[in-house]
Amino acid sequence: MIIIPARLASTRFPQKVLADIGGLPMVVRTAKRVAHLDRVVVAADDEQIISVCKAHGVEAMLTSTTHKSGTDRINECTNILNLADDEIVINVQADEPFIESGVVEALQKRLNLLKEQNEPFVMASCYNAINTEAALDPNLVKVVLDTAHNAIYFSRSPIPFNRSGEANYFGHIGIYGFDKKSLQEFCSLEDAPLEDIEKLEQLRAIYHQKNISMVKVASTGFGIDTEEDLRRAVEIFL
Repeated sequence: MIIIPARLASTRFPQKVLADIGGLPMVVRTAKRVAHLDRVVVAADDEQIISVCKAHGVEAMLTSTTHKSGTDRINECTNILNLADDEIVINVQADEPFIESGVVEALQKRLNLLKEQNEPFVMASCYNAINTEAALDPNLVKVVLDTAHNAIYFSRSPIPFNRSGEANYFGHIGIYGFDKKSLQEFCSLEDAPLEDIEKLEQLRAIYHQKNISMVKVASTGFGIDTEEDLRRAVEIFL
């Protein structure tokens, strides 16, 4: 299933998940974008989000206001729903109203493959190729990979450092998938110093030697991190 964590009191951009994009609140537009792929539940921290979702026919569930991350929020949601340990759970960010179906489907396919291979820890995410200009944007997270397509590191800095003049850059697409057992394991791990420095919770898995399988996709979607991003999104629907 697909769970969309939604926090009203965002530190950088308060109430952005309710911002209007082409006549629909952002979280609703994101949910409807993927609703044909699987069951979708919004895991919210405020009744305002619940009311808005229900008014637009989107299933929503109230979760704790004290969660540090969206991953902790979806973990609570899976427990409330009493999902089986091997259930695949995909975390789609509420600020991704342009997420493509193909991206979600590619992630689903990789997660099912990891399960078939009996991997002890099932976690996957997506990336795409980006240009040098995009790599310099700290709001766009970069990733470097090993030969098995597992993430070596994520950073807001442009990685790798381009000393040879031949670097290729990969941008992380902020969609994650787990099986429920691995999701619970991830949330039980101690925070990593690196995740607090970069403000990237996925670094916790790497710090604790857990693989994050990365899937390369073609994507032109973008997340809404700033008010400039919101203006760009609104213009698309004009």
